[in-house]
Amino acid sequence: MTMTQTSKTRVFSGTRATGRLHLGNYFGAVKGYIDLQNDSKYECIYMAVDVHTITTPYEAVTLATSTREIIMDYLAAGLDPDKAIVTIQSLVPEHVELAFLFSSVVSVAKMQHLPTFKDKVKQHPDNVTLALLNYPTLMAADILSYKTELVPAGLDQEPHIEVTREIARRMNDLYGTDFPETKRFATPAQYVPSLTGAGKMSKSVEGSSINLTDDLALIKKRLASCPTDAGTGEVVPTSGGVANLLTFVEIFQGTERKKVYEADYLSKGIRYGDLKAELAEAIFAHLAPIRTKRLELEQNQAYVDQIIKDGAIKARQIAAATLRETKAKMGFYGQN
Repeated sequence: MTMTQTSKTRVFSGTRATGRLHLGNYFGAVKGYIDLQNDSKYECIYMAVDVHTITTPYEAVTLATSTREIIMDYLAAGLDPDKAIVTIQSLVPEHVELAFLFSSVVSVAKMQHLPTFKDKVKQHPDNVTLALLNYPTLMAADILSYKTELVPAGLDQEPHIEVTREIARRMNDLYGTDFPETKRFATPAQYVPSLTGAGKMSKSVEGSSINLTDDLALIKKRLASCPTDAGTGEVVPTSGGVANLLTFVEIFQGTERKKVYEADYLSKGIRYGDLKAELAEAIFAHLAPIRTKRLELEQNQAYVDQIIKDGAIKARQIAAATLRETKAKMGFYGQN
């Protein structure tokens, strides 16, 4: 069996290098990644997707550091380079070349009508670039470079994955390639709400998140900003800041502790200062193993760099074979 062939189901996922991993990333995605890498049925490829990062405004002076931070957070959270390929997107240039080839079978109109493109145009009206327009094409190349069958992703990514399937079908019909029609699937995940009281935890929303390696003082500071009410009422809130705080209590302190607070809310009232202090301690304790592993990695930078390098070599062996095969099918010279 060659390096590009496998009896296992391939899985690919990536995280943009736009900030440190937070609780939402961990409970919503990374824990699922770990379960997949530990299952012998799957061959997993996880990347910090730095090329995607430049499709919206970014700081060039911090890009390399931010990208590396994602890898270190991955490893600290439990991704294992002995069980999965862990590396950085830009170190596998085949992704970008394959994306350009794919762009020849995708219409501009299709890209312009994607909901995510429209949202980004509203967010960055002065930075509507070709790179932004081609984001889904690059995502398709990320996935299909490895002939990936499954992508663990949220429902919001379904339009992009549908583009990937459309590209696969178009390439297969036109050129006789054998790209799979990749499916999105959801790993068991917990919804982690924003500290702002609205929506889910997000790197892009100021004051929304708690990072995996925040210290106790910072966790307390972040929780302090979470909106509350008078602490008592006839009905326990099901949305907003109080509901979100109780969700955190359930995640980190358990259902029974949440029920105690709910009973207090309906009777004597909740002292939010006490709740937040107790919750901060519980979050800090829960994240202790991740912080410890992160410190070890920070003290062994050469080890991290070797993981990234080795991962890129493994990924390129697969992606380069896919690219050669695709170019040969498309009629390019010297690919056989």
